[in-house]
Amino acid sequence: MKQRGRHRRRRRGTALRAVLTGTALALTAAATLISTSQAQVTERPGALKPLTSPADTGLLRLRERLVPARTLDTLAASMGRPVGVDTVLRGADRTLREGSGCDDADRASLPVSPSPARAYCWDPADTGATDWRPASVTTSGDADDGVRGTHQILLSGWTHSTRTGPSAERGLARVAVVNADDPDRPTYRWVLLVVPVDGGRDYRGLASRVSSMVWYQDKLLVTARRGGSAVLYVYDLDRIQRTTVDGPAIGRVPGGWSADGYGYVMPAIGSYSYTAGRCSATGAPCPSALALDSGTAPASLVAAEWTSPGGERPARLWRYAFSTDPRRAGLLATNAEGQVDAMEEYRTKVTGIRGVLSYRETGAPRTSWYVGRLPGSQDGHGGLWRQDTRGARAAECGADATHRCWAESAGSLSYGRQTGEVWSLSDRMLFAVPLAELDRSLG
Repeated sequence: MKQRGRHRRRRRGTALRAVLTGTALALTAAATLISTSQAQVTERPGALKPLTSPADTGLLRLRERLVPARTLDTLAASMGRPVGVDTVLRGADRTLREGSGCDDADRASLPVSPSPARAYCWDPADTGATDWRPASVTTSGDADDGVRGTHQILLSGWTHSTRTGPSAERGLARVAVVNADDPDRPTYRWVLLVVPVDGGRDYRGLASRVSSMVWYQDKLLVTARRGGSAVLYVYDLDRIQRTTVDGPAIGRVPGGWSADGYGYVMPAIGSYSYTAGRCSATGAPCPSALALDSGTAPASLVAAEWTSPGGERPARLWRYAFSTDPRRAGLLATNAEGQVDAMEEYRTKVTGIRGVLSYRETGAPRTSWYVGRLPGSQDGHGGLWRQDTRGARAAECGADATHRCWAESAGSLSYGRQTGEVWSLSDRMLFAVPLAELDRSLG
């Protein structure tokens, strides 16, 4: 069965690449029109610079704050027994369309090089006249062995605009829980992210831009909005709660629990903040991208700093170890004071980072870091660089060999070792590229 599945995916990928060829050629031709000033921001960023001084690494120290168990129990006692993602997927009410069935505008947002092996566009109800935008993806391949319960699952984080749309929805975060068992017809359902308040007697919507997230074991770690005290929120995928009232309010209401029309909410079970204070350009880095590196021992969470696209200020890359204590599954490793120290840190000249991966091939002398970036204009196709302590490489496309070959308004990256695929998303589509193909395009 697995072998037939691989052949079917291979045939489907070949067909999709054929459909996308015309789009890719058009984008490659368009890339030749990039001005000299735009091309300057794609100059090679060079090698990663290790940072080892206490002044640098000390800024990365986190403090863990877990929601008291009695708070979560109080919420569950009122809302009902928590459920898992399997229950959510049984009620999936949206369908993703394969790339060949998506319109030209959708396909134009995909990478020029390499061409995706799989690509999907969202239900039109979620991408039409809406103020919600996708930015992050993680998979059950990060969680355990690629299968969670009885399903292969993708999670995609979306955030509502803070400036437009209904005032009650501005800045909220939601997750699309995608059933990817049938690659010809993935289905999904929404879950609203919330934070317990008043000792579990109520909850509020998470007002935070989920620019990236990681699913490890039974936990989901998501980025928090810059400027707040927390830089990461933690969710338990086995603690999803059903709502009972279909209304615009969020929280406890007369007659039960509401979540702006969503049938499920996921309450935060903890958060991480810097001991050095809120993140800033001159202090602790504001994380914009996260990923799991399951190739380290123990597994680790890698992160990249947000800096302005095309700016002069370099960004930082770093990693934290996950705990090996079975009582702390999916949480970061802490010391006796509940603090988390970074395992390593680097500085990169890549700016506007929206995606990051860390991967070390068996037998390779050093780890490769993959960083996806926005263009200096923050509009159009971005680039994807592979860096290590020796240098940097990126795909080239167009007659002027521009490095703006990655997706348009690209989001986070998620690598599944079981399938060898890197998942990412543009502002319009969800797609996968084999890591081997990605490396070939980088030269």
